Amino acid sequence: MIEKAAQPAIGFQRGNLPDETLTELYRQLLLPRMIEEKMLLLLRQGKISKWFSGIGQEAVSVGAAMALLPDELIFTLHRNLGVFTVREMPLGRLFAQWQGTALGYTKGRDRSFHFGAMEHHIVGMISHLGPQLSLAAGVALAHKLAGEGRVSLAFTGDGGTSEGEFHEALNTAAVWQLPVIFVIENNGYGLSTPVNEQFRCAQLADRAPGYGMRSVIIDGNNVLEVYQTIGRLAAELREKPEPVLVECMTFRMRGHEEASGTKYVPQELMDHWAAKDPLSNFEKYLLQEGVLTEERITDIRKEFKKQINKGLDIAFAEGPIQSGPEQELADVYAPYRQEVVEPASGRASELRFIDAISQGMRQAMEKHDKLVLMGQDIAEYGGVFKITEGLVGRFGRERVRNTPLCESAIIGIGLGLSLKGYKAMVEMQFADFVSCGFNQIVNNLAKLHYRWGQHADLVIRMPAGAGVGAGPFHSQSNEAWFFHTPGLKVVYPSTPYDAKGLLLASFEDPNPVIYFEHKALYRRLTEAVPEDYYTVEIGKARLAQSGDELSIITYGMGVHWAAETCRELGLSADILDLRTLLPLDYEAIAQTVKKTSRALILHEDTLTGGIGGEIAAYISEHLFEYLDAPVLRAAGLDTPVPFSTALEEQFLPKARLKQQLERLMAY
Repeated sequence: MIEKAAQPAIGFQRGNLPDETLTELYRQLLLPRMIEEKMLLLLRQGKISKWFSGIGQEAVSVGAAMALLPDELIFTLHRNLGVFTVREMPLGRLFAQWQGTALGYTKGRDRSFHFGAMEHHIVGMISHLGPQLSLAAGVALAHKLAGEGRVSLAFTGDGGTSEGEFHEALNTAAVWQLPVIFVIENNGYGLSTPVNEQFRCAQLADRAPGYGMRSVIIDGNNVLEVYQTIGRLAAELREKPEPVLVECMTFRMRGHEEASGTKYVPQELMDHWAAKDPLSNFEKYLLQEGVLTEERITDIRKEFKKQINKGLDIAFAEGPIQSGPEQELADVYAPYRQEVVEPASGRASELRFIDAISQGMRQAMEKHDKLVLMGQDIAEYGGVFKITEGLVGRFGRERVRNTPLCESAIIGIGLGLSLKGYKAMVEMQFADFVSCGFNQIVNNLAKLHYRWGQHADLVIRMPAGAGVGAGPFHSQSNEAWFFHTPGLKVVYPSTPYDAKGLLLASFEDPNPVIYFEHKALYRRLTEAVPEDYYTVEIGKARLAQSGDELSIITYGMGVHWAAETCRELGLSADILDLRTLLPLDYEAIAQTVKKTSRALILHEDTLTGGIGGEIAAYISEHLFEYLDAPVLRAAGLDTPVPFSTALEEQFLPKARLKQQLERLMAY
């Protein structure tokens, strides 16, 4: 039994809350505390491996979760156990998650609270702390677009507010007036770093006016204040969408995680916050108010102890995970079997590459009424390449949205839209700028389904490539950055026909697709493109040219370089246009290599670490007996892309392609 003092150290004000609500708030505070106490015991016994404790700050999680409607999404961190218990997550499965067994929500693929469960309307964190704020903003955008009268809520810590994503998410939410509550759990430390080494403002809530949003500072250990404040704000935001920043002053009584300890915390500070314990103080208050009795508290504790032990029995009964490579690979992508759509009629028009993409965008917007386009200057201006010109007039600014310069937040917002059944397209003004959103792509979009079974329905358009004299930051071919990342799909068309068909296919696919479009192809070539809606199969290469002397395996601009060079040299070559880089069409690669027995891989990206190295390795490992010569590569120089026309021509692989082809044929 928790020790009783004469008066609670927290000034509770029940207002008009009935006894039933007060009792339920107490129960919800007590359960995560008892779970934590049990976990700490098991940790000392060596029965669990790690624990992130929220003892001392449970009132924030419990009060916030209790204040929201059951179907409103909450975005959690390590110390928000109370959210999971308020949302009635089965304890056996929750404990199994912490044990890393198959019954857990991530099937042993991720740790502790790094998961979500859409059936409980919870989206968990990734270790990078900031990204969930943007996801919450994306969900809030979905609520606003649908007129649902709902809010989303995301937690961050005081340390997390130093992340760039904190600024990006709050700024965009304010500009778009999204109904999202950002909750800062200011517990005094980012691991061992005190707040006075993290920020200079008096309070983190002081930042809100700079974004043009409201803020409030509350006692995070007062469960009634948290519950009433969040409840009031949520009701207001459901009626009048806008973001709000809530700073909850609290303290964690344990280390960042148990191994780190609390030696860096002055004892007087520990004593101060120990006296403000949210559970013991609330229990004293309810006893004084006559809402609870000692007997009732004992009964509740017995009830919870039984539930916890039952859950542990379920979790500990789980044996080692039985899963092989086939199952693990199968869960990298959300299940999807593409049905290729053929054009309904024979009508076709001569379109440039850029026009084919524009037409595909328009038809995708017509087919998918929950598709939202986002990017810098894509609305009235039509984007820097004018691909989205005219779309805002046809579909409106709600669905064709100019964004602030915050690539990471916009990608995260796109993922948040996907959580609510929307589709999203994010245009990188130039593919080079995607580095600012890299974390969201490779750690959130790509891993989401593998980790906890949630798909990410998002297309990121990437104007890429050199040959236009744009220099190091507007010319890169950075497809290899993403080719290495399981969970993404990467497409790279070389013709107007494929540009439209692959784009439409990308919007149909529920998995995240990185869609590359070479800028130098935009206005370079035309082709008869069906006027109807149609798709091209993702993951399927095409034979752009048939020959029998050698095989050139390439994509994008490389297809055209290969054709020109073969004509110049009088070579009869298979030119295999990969079209999709992830997943690769290994069957098509094998077929052409077996046919010609000579292979050269061509790409504009730099040689070292490029996709060609992986394809060459595959051919050497699986098709060696069919080869009459070494596998050769032609690629960009291992330098940044230069600005000068002469230097850029030297960087590009076209000249080296001729030399390598002659070398291959002479072998």
